[in-house]
Amino acid sequence: VQLEESGGGVVQPGGSLRLSCVPSENIEDINRMAWYRQAPGKQYERVATLTNDGIDEYVDSVKGRFTISKDRAKNMLYLQMNNLTASDTGVYYCHARVESGPRTTDSRGQGTRVTVSS
Repeated sequence: VQLEESGGGVVQPGGSLRLSCVPSENIEDINRMAWYRQAPGKQYERVATLTNDGIDEYVDSVKGRFTISKDRAKNMLYLQMNNLTASDTGVYYCHARVESGPRTTDSRGQGTRVTVSS
């Protein structure tokens, strides 16, 4: 699966951004999608996950502020980010996992940069 992210940019603290990810395959055929981020000087971390069953999970630091969702008709994955803080700065990556029998394939996009700064 090829993934293309968009929507990053520069935003002031307290602001919002919506990231988008378009997969090259039908999003319904992807078992799990997620957003990860690489923040300066920090470990690569999974921010939000959405399974094909509609179950979403979030890292504690973004709970209540970020929402992961998908639009089946547009074949898009989103990450709505509200009340952003400087600690949310980083490059955000879209991930996809496809499970087909015994085979698992993981893919990652090129990333989109988010900068939260006044």
